[in-house]
Amino acid sequence: MALSDAELVERALAGREDAYEELVVRYQRPLLSLLGRWLGDRALAEDLAQEVFLKAFRALGSYAPERKFSSWLFKIAHNAAIDQLRRRGIATEPLEAGEEDAPDRLATLADDRAESPAARPERRELAGALETAIAGLRREYREVVLLRFREELSYEEVAEVTGLPLGTVKTFLHRARKELAEALAGMGWKA
Repeated sequence: MALSDAELVERALAGREDAYEELVVRYQRPLLSLLGRWLGDRALAEDLAQEVFLKAFRALGSYAPERKFSSWLFKIAHNAAIDQLRRRGIATEPLEAGEEDAPDRLATLADDRAESPAARPERRELAGALETAIAGLRREYREVVLLRFREELSYEEVAEVTGLPLGTVKTFLHRARKELAEALAGMGWKA
């Protein structure tokens, strides 16, 4: 049975390096993905991810176990990314489409409910259009959209990570959805 994040933090605070290594393994990919999209530079995102994990390790004693570890870690990443963007003087950054894991072909063929192979190119095209539309959003909108839908954080967790009031998060998401719908419609995608 896998240990919870809070249990791993407790063990890491007790000096168990393997516990912190497990946290890094769990969150390395989502953190790198998020930073890559925020910064638009994979190499910079990799460097910053290491910095974030180091900052998190040093601040591990301030983690409150009643909070989600991912929200706490993403808050550290958010602050580090904002600092990085300010140092570089960058207001916006491009998004590149992430690669999907290849599905099990035999299981897909055997499943009557599975998406047909003919629908995949259209889904990929729509995903590309959506990534382009997300890239066109204001940085603040893009950030809340990625945290809410890519990282699947609750509204409250997005507010905690970004430091924005809950109402502002909801407003940003509402406006971002509207802008995304308009951008997709402009690219020929209808609801």
